[in-house]
Amino acid sequence: MEQDPFDWTGEAARARETSGLVRTLRPRPADSPLLDLASNDYLGLARHPVTTGAAAEAARRWGAGATGSRLVTGSTELHAELEAELAAFCGFEAALVLSSGYAANLAALTALTARGSLLVSDAGNHASIVDGCRLSRAETVVVPHAEPEAVRKTLEAERGRRALVVSDGVFSVDGDAAPLGELAGVCRNLGAALVVDDAHGFGVLGAGGRGALDAAGVAGAPGVVATLTLSKSLGSQGGAILGPARVVDHLVNAARTFIFDTGLAPAAVGGALASLRLLRAEPALAARAREVARTLHGRLTAEGLTAVRPDAAVVSVQAPSPEAAFRWAADCRAAGVSVGCFRPPSVPDGISRIRLTARADLTERQIDTAVRTIVSVAAQ
Repeated sequence: MEQDPFDWTGEAARARETSGLVRTLRPRPADSPLLDLASNDYLGLARHPVTTGAAAEAARRWGAGATGSRLVTGSTELHAELEAELAAFCGFEAALVLSSGYAANLAALTALTARGSLLVSDAGNHASIVDGCRLSRAETVVVPHAEPEAVRKTLEAERGRRALVVSDGVFSVDGDAAPLGELAGVCRNLGAALVVDDAHGFGVLGAGGRGALDAAGVAGAPGVVATLTLSKSLGSQGGAILGPARVVDHLVNAARTFIFDTGLAPAAVGGALASLRLLRAEPALAARAREVARTLHGRLTAEGLTAVRPDAAVVSVQAPSPEAAFRWAADCRAAGVSVGCFRPPSVPDGISRIRLTARADLTERQIDTAVRTIVSVAAQ
């Protein structure tokens, strides 16, 4: 009898079940009745009629797909338009649009390092950064979370070596902002490049939502590169890399997740471009997202819950155990409120929590509902 080569997956499934770490897909209907505090739609633009209308028009004009890689047939005039406006808005010389934020991080970290170079990575960085470090073939040193002094010591010990420091701008689990001004100063003084994943800062921090790098005063600096997603504040899909024009030109010629991947679909490009223009026209959206985050944090902590002070639009509420976090999220969902649930091993500090998205379009009534629901389920 032939042995099934995938028999091992059953054992892996049982181990996940025992550990309480089973992940389940939950397809949502188009008209979900749940109050959404789980997505990354920070500005509430994913369903904005201007955004969806532009996405539909782009699909009608350019087709459902990009039809090929960006270097063959996958670059439309719309892609070039979005890249130019993203760069100008965020304060960089040039931008490059990719199929996802994940692909953008892989592109930046693999194409801007080499075997024998040094990569210094924050312990709290996103999985896409971790994977980019692994694929880069550079020597990676993981430093304690948000400690520029640890970065300085690491770089000083390797003086004369080609080096790149990488950090999230706003960390996705707790919503705390990286000390980008200090990190940029350390990198400048020691000749290292700085790559910042601004997925959770873009659209929320900085002047009119220009991002965490703008807020820190280092956007467009010669040794700084930013990556970001178009799927969070812009409510669309895709990713981008922003930096000096010569760096972007190098990525076009060397980044494998750009060269060998199909270009971002025109509908996603059109939707992202429309959202970017909405943000530029309505800069108060960014301030509103931050205001909602502060309100959620203040009201939940006033009720005795432990929540990390938000620097952007993520509000993280700590739970006493992985089981409690899972139960809180399930009970919130049953009560009509969707929240995120983060448990080990997905969180490097081992602390389980529920994660809330402070969207700019949340009403005061919706905020009241969310707070009452979370406080109620936590008390049980």
